[in-house]
Amino acid sequence: MTDPKTHGHGDGGQDRDPGSGYGGQDPDRGSGYGGARRKEPQGWAGTARAVLQDLRAVDGAVYAAVAGTSTPTLDAALRRLSTAADHSKISFSVAALLALAPGRPRRAALVGAGAVAVASASANLLGKRLVRRPRPDREAARVVAGRHVPMPDSASFPSGHTASAVAFATAVGATLPPAAAPLWALATAVAYSRVHTGVHYPGDVAAGAVLGVASAAASLTAVASWTAARGAGGTGSR
Repeated sequence: MTDPKTHGHGDGGQDRDPGSGYGGQDPDRGSGYGGARRKEPQGWAGTARAVLQDLRAVDGAVYAAVAGTSTPTLDAALRRLSTAADHSKISFSVAALLALAPGRPRRAALVGAGAVAVASASANLLGKRLVRRPRPDREAARVVAGRHVPMPDSASFPSGHTASAVAFATAVGATLPPAAAPLWALATAVAYSRVHTGVHYPGDVAAGAVLGVASAAASLTAVASWTAARGAGGTGSR
């Protein structure tokens, strides 16, 4: 009986020793994926591009999974929450209530409003203009009509709603700790609602959250510096 390893019938009529595993060439030199293996990936830039492609694939898969999961009990509530968070109406309403009480609550309202301002400007005037990521195709993903809110005309990345909600929760929570848990729960719900209603990818929301934390840190630092300078000025005038 003929030995397939000797006469090459085991892998398309070629001897495996010369390296037919990647299209008839030695794997160390060959074109197993359409060219020399040294081109996959090309340094840090190639690795970064490959990682970014993988992250986009995961991002799209999670978006599709949320769109394809039936949640009729949650749809109306999350749609209303997403709409209520437009222009940070919820955050500014909470800030107005906090400002009625002197001391720490009023300071929390100040840093919270400042954090929202920084987050909104950073997301809408900087992030969206730099990245210009298109909005998700809600129809192609078959997001049910009961979840729909108006699709914004702006770019998708990052999520401004998430950035502002997280910024407010972080800044107020750092100044007024008892408010941290409920505000973070609210911010998380607002962030998820943007994916649930189909207007953002999960990656947009994650980036918005990071931006929100950074914006809160900026507001807290600015208010602390202003308070210290004001205190120093008052002491010096005596």
